[in-house]
Amino acid sequence: MADQFDLVVVGGGPGGYASAFYAASAGMKVALVERDTIGGTCLNRGCIPAKAFLETAAANRHVAHASEFGINTTSTGVDFAVSQARKARIVEGLVKGLTGLTKSKKVTYLLGTGSLEANHSVNITSADGSSTKILGEKIILASGSVPRTIKGFPIGGPIMTSDEVLMLSSIPKRIAVIGGGAIGCEFASTFADLGSQVTILEGAPKILPGLDPDVANVVVRSFTKKKIDIRTGVVVTGQSLLSDGSIQITFATGDPLVVDILVMSIGRRPFSDSLGLAGTAVQVDDRGFVVVNEYCQTAESGVYAIGDLINTPQLAHVAYAEAILSVKHMRGEVATPVMYDRVPWAIYCHPEVAWAGPSEEQAREAGHDVVVAKHQFRANSRAMILGEMDGLVKVIAKKNADGSAGQVLGVHMVGPWVTEQLAAGYLAVNWEASVDEIAEFIMPHPSLSELFGETVLSLTGRSFNA
Repeated sequence: MADQFDLVVVGGGPGGYASAFYAASAGMKVALVERDTIGGTCLNRGCIPAKAFLETAAANRHVAHASEFGINTTSTGVDFAVSQARKARIVEGLVKGLTGLTKSKKVTYLLGTGSLEANHSVNITSADGSSTKILGEKIILASGSVPRTIKGFPIGGPIMTSDEVLMLSSIPKRIAVIGGGAIGCEFASTFADLGSQVTILEGAPKILPGLDPDVANVVVRSFTKKKIDIRTGVVVTGQSLLSDGSIQITFATGDPLVVDILVMSIGRRPFSDSLGLAGTAVQVDDRGFVVVNEYCQTAESGVYAIGDLINTPQLAHVAYAEAILSVKHMRGEVATPVMYDRVPWAIYCHPEVAWAGPSEEQAREAGHDVVVAKHQFRANSRAMILGEMDGLVKVIAKKNADGSAGQVLGVHMVGPWVTEQLAAGYLAVNWEASVDEIAEFIMPHPSLSELFGETVLSLTGRSFNA
């Protein structure tokens, strides 16, 4: 007889381990199946390693500007091997922590590739080719995603995805990033601050498409100061390896570009390849996404899918929310679908970007008559103290019948540590708070966060510093 569980989770990334731990804390008997290492892409090859290197870049940037604070330093460059070792320690510590939680929460952790078969049977294939089957009354599919690639650009050597670039042992002198979205801009920012000559290649008319233009323009100006070469509207047509190990990139028009490393950063695709699904009613669309309803249910009774495997924002914290939603729903508890148009977003480049809710343009396109306020960090005392004055806070609110500002629809930030400041704006958007309600907030002074308070206060028609 196959082992039976209340819940079997396929995939041990953020959505998968969150599902397992949350369900176990509710008293369910849980099995977690992972093909590689618990933590998934986010912990092992994505968010955490990338942010560790962003912090290395920040430290290097601080040293370069230390003289402005009266501190005399002599930079000897970045020992990237030390940075890699530090990153590895962080990742290893977090992996150990998650592994420990599987034991303390009594989650059965099984290493192998899980595939779903009929009757809620999960076949687990180990690296040595052996297999075993387990049964779950409920199933959550959370196998995540993998980097997208371009035909004619085989991964290997100087051509890398986010997986490979995070394993570099030295800092490349010249690096090109194909893709000017969130991940591409994080890599560009990191390596520019580490001393690389960076080129962003983006096919769209601008980088960071979809961002509020006021926010995106701050990033563009900052990247220009870092001497990042931003090329938009370009069509990459091919590549060739040169005798010195570098790579030449060709375009539909214009001269070729020669770099030492080329990073593919054109998004990620759902990793539904090994899910099996024979004998089930689970549907996969033509882009590889598992089809679900608002409760993350598939067409197969008792089977859910979450995270990058479904067509929702590819964010670890969204996967967490979907994990909670799925477990609550399968247990018959009150479960509120995720409001994807209001989730918090964060980009960890320098300057940082964070937002919740629609941009000004999106709000108007949705039919709202809006009132907008924006304040610059250059007028904020804490930003001056930090020496980080590029950026702004922008608040979009509904316009009341009398012309005053009402419910807050969107909060958009760019500047120092805004990924840590967004919480108040996120709550304002999701609790549908009004400008008058938020204006009652008392913000600490001096702080970066008070700029949000002052921006909202200005929407009441009165203000301090503007």
